[in-house]
Amino acid sequence: MFIAGFPAGPWGTNCYVVANEAGSECVVIDPGKDAASGVADVVREHKLKPVAVLVTHGHVDHMWCVAPVAGTYDATAWIHPADRHLLANPMPGMSAETTSMMLGGKYEFAEPDDVREITDGASLELAGMRFDVDHTPGHTQGSIVFRTPYAHQDISQVMFSGDLLFAGSIGRTDLPGGDHAQMLNSLRTKVLTLPDDIVVLPGHGEQTSIGRERAVNPFLVDLAETGDAGRVNRGL
Repeated sequence: MFIAGFPAGPWGTNCYVVANEAGSECVVIDPGKDAASGVADVVREHKLKPVAVLVTHGHVDHMWCVAPVAGTYDATAWIHPADRHLLANPMPGMSAETTSMMLGGKYEFAEPDDVREITDGASLELAGMRFDVDHTPGHTQGSIVFRTPYAHQDISQVMFSGDLLFAGSIGRTDLPGGDHAQMLNSLRTKVLTLPDDIVVLPGHGEQTSIGRERAVNPFLVDLAETGDAGRVNRGL
């Protein structure tokens, strides 16, 4: 499997291009602001053809370039129905700081021509790969993660976690649509139940693994030991 990831835009959002091999169809995950040129570079270098754009959640730093990327390659965009409205109008999901930063700018957002909704437990067959979908509300109501089989180097799966789980931290829940209790439940039922060997590719920052986060992530440690996580993350 081929996975190329790069941080894009002012928020350093990780965009991923995933394919079975060079010269094949591929999937793009979370093309945020300024990600379109990076996607084009990867596609051109490795002779890939994007057929789908997967969106972990509707925050503007993860979906800014969904429509341009999907439109350029005639690809289908996939998103949870609870966050679909943010594709065309991201303002309801923004923090006050982001809203202030964008005031005065001329930004236009629209749904791609082909948008399909995905919900918990779905399994997508795209570009010759399988992506299993877990609905993980908390950061947003429509947050989802994607897991795909890897089966190399003692790794059973790769999980694209969006802003659910980071190396040493978790997604913030103080933005519109966030819910800390839901976040804890998502971590409890969708993360702590997974095998340790799964590699986590998050929406921001470096890659990690379920085993590493189970051992050292203070939020998961609290949750595993007490059934709750007393800390509240305000980071990403």
